[in-house]
Formats: sequence, C-alpha cells, structure tokens
Amino acid sequence: MSTKELRSRREFLKDSSTIAAGAALASGLSLSIARSAHAQGGDTLRVALIGCGGRGNGAAANNLKACENTKIVAVADAFEAKAKNAAKNLGVSPEKTFWGLDSYQKAIDADCDMVIIATPPGFRPVQYAAAVAAGKHVFMEKPCCVDAPGYRKLVEANKMADEKGLKVGVGLQRRHNAGYVNGIKKIHDGKYGDLVCLQAYWNGGGIWWRKGQDDWTEIQKQVNNWYHFVWLSGDNICEQHVHNIDVCNWAKNAHPVEANGMGGSEMRRKQAGGPTQLFDHHFVEFTYPDGTKMYSQCRHVSNVFNRVAEYAFGTKGNGGMTDKGDVADVGGVPFKFGDYDQEHFALVEAIRKGTPYNEGHVGATSSFTAVLGRMATYSGKLIKWDEAVEKGSDLAPGIENFTFESPAPVQPDEDGQYPIAQPGLYNPFA
Repeated sequence: MSTKELRSRREFLKDSSTIAAGAALASGLSLSIARSAHAQGGDTLRVALIGCGGRGNGAAANNLKACENTKIVAVADAFEAKAKNAAKNLGVSPEKTFWGLDSYQKAIDADCDMVIIATPPGFRPVQYAAAVAAGKHVFMEKPCCVDAPGYRKLVEANKMADEKGLKVGVGLQRRHNAGYVNGIKKIHDGKYGDLVCLQAYWNGGGIWWRKGQDDWTEIQKQVNNWYHFVWLSGDNICEQHVHNIDVCNWAKNAHPVEANGMGGSEMRRKQAGGPTQLFDHHFVEFTYPDGTKMYSQCRHVSNVFNRVAEYAFGTKGNGGMTDKGDVADVGGVPFKFGDYDQEHFALVEAIRKGTPYNEGHVGATSSFTAVLGRMATYSGKLIKWDEAVEKGSDLAPGIENFTFESPAPVQPDEDGQYPIAQPGLYNPFA
C-alpha cells in the first residue's frame, strides 16, 4: 500500500472536523472519559499514536479529518526522531512523547481513551493485548499478526475487548468502501449463486528499502527496515495481500481450513536495494470448509504484469467483488468519507454511541489466513489451519521484552545476507 506523509498541523486545521477539534481544545475543553465506557456527545476523545512512520502518521491524519473532537495526546515510536517529528506536527507535548521498543506502554498509560497501533506488524499482538488490558479502545493497522503465537494472543485479546465493551477498528479499509460493501452484499444475496471459486491478486512492483545507520545495533537496523524481515512484516503476503484475502473471507463468511502453494525469491535482492528475507512471489490455493477454492497471487517484481483485485465465480455467474450500488451505510454508520477516513469515522461513532464494534475478530482471522499461505509457500507443504494455529513457529520468542540491545531473531551471514526459506527444507512448525 502507498503511504502519505503526515500533513502539517496547519493543514489539518483547514479541515472542518479538525477546526472543530481545535476550537474545543482552545476553549479548554477536556473531559475525562471512563475507560470502559464511551465519549459522550462533544466530549474530546483522547488518542495515543503508537508507531509514527508513514502509516501511523497517515492514520492520525485520517482520524483527525474524519472525527470531530478527537485529539492526539501522546505519541510513541521505536525511534526518537520519528516520535519527536510526529509530536511536533501533532502538537503533542514533550512530556507525552516517548521512544524505544517499550514506549508503547507509556503511550497507553498517558491518560488516553483510544490508541492507534501502527508499529511493525510483529509487535502488534503484544501492544494490542496491552491496550485492551488497560481498557483502551483501539484502531490497529493490518496485518494484525505474523505468526501463530501472535494470532492466539489476538484471539484472547479480542475476547477481553468484547467482555469490556471496548471498540476495535482494523485497517482493512475495503470493509469501509461503499463499492465493496455493496458488492459483497449482492454476493451474499445470491448475485453469483453458490460460490465455487475465488481469485485474489496483489501483483505490483518493488518496495522500499532503507539502509539505516552504520552504528545501529542489529535489531535497530531490522526494525528500521522492518518490511524485509519476516518476524516483523510477515512477508508481502501478510503485509499487503491480506487486503485481498480479507475480501475473499468476507465473501465466504469463513476462513480457509488448509492451504498449499509455491513461491520464491528470484529478483527481490536485486530490486530491493539491500538484504532481505522476503519472497518476491507467492501463489496459494486455499480451501474453505465447503470445498470452495481461493486462488491467491501476490508478487513484487518490477516491469511485469500487475493486478490488485478480487473475483468471485459462482453457479449463476462471476465477476468482481465491487459494485457501485446504492448502499447508504454500513452497520448504521453513513458513508461520509473515503475508506481510510471512513474506518476511523465508524470506530469513533461506535465509541461515542456505545454500540458493539470489534473488527479485531476479522482482523485476526484474515491476518492468520495470510500467515497460513506463507507457511504453505515457504515449506511447499499442505498446511492445515488447526495445526498451524496450534503448532506454528514463533518467529520472535520473547518479543514482549525486546530492547534495541536484544539479539535480533535473525542474524546476517558473513556476506550480510539473511536466511530465506527454502521450500522442501523449511519447517513451519520448528
């Protein structure tokens, strides 16, 4: 997914919603909100931003644009410079600006009502569980996990969020796109009859690579260049293709029970600009409980055929998953914005109205579907969902205690290269 740099606070204030929030702040409005309840009426919703990279800054912008009377009151990032830059742009005080791998907990504890989690994906299950334990509403970017232990932690945290009445949004923005909402509704209403096959694509060009600083520790280098390490990103099948996989799960109202596939790294190191662990292509055959197949492709190779889309094939016809249609709202929340903004609008509306809202369940399921696919492509074996959940590898043991001085979960060889999975040799349960 492409990211945009955070607009300056002055630019934020040009939006009417942000003007309203700014006026509230200028008048000294600051009302305490019970952690297990929701903000009432025009009460200011206090938000902590955890992860101040491109997507974190983008999520903050989306929240401020779409939601009246929200205020970013704390920021946290692994790196000092990113935290301070976000704080400057968002008007956050130095006392509420935190950095380091443990800084997320400080932001959670900073008198906020809601947290935005936009850190590298490998850290998200631990941070989400901490936010829920503290009684905070959550917006969490996708993917929500990169391995089986992370998925299991998400499942438990989602249960706790439901028990506490907390509201949870996930950055699967297609679920807040009117075209997709209308298209999936028509599929559920029988537009294509009984679904027998699905296709999912995220085929695009290369991605960024960051060199980092020579004096950084190994784990600093990896966190800075997080996309290229499986324990941090889950590979591109998790980081990006999860969107298309989620749409297919949505259409089926189910998740696959097994997966087999193939993939490899043919051009990645040449095109990335430096060392990487990632495959540059994955092809997966997922099987749903009723036997329906989802054929999934994702690729990061320049100068080849590209496609980002999803298709359904049924007993009465076939076509794309989107439809212009006439859906006016989703879950009683009207469409007012583009999908990135809409997902924040819907979450905050649920917080203010106290209506049930927990996208953490679909976020966890679709994220682990992508993990299942990666386990299949890395190993070259048929992988069952239940076995993967129970026995899947822990990619970063002890991640909840990591610091920048900790040994990194993977280490470079003498040539500065990192291990890449070899189908037939890779053990997804090791």
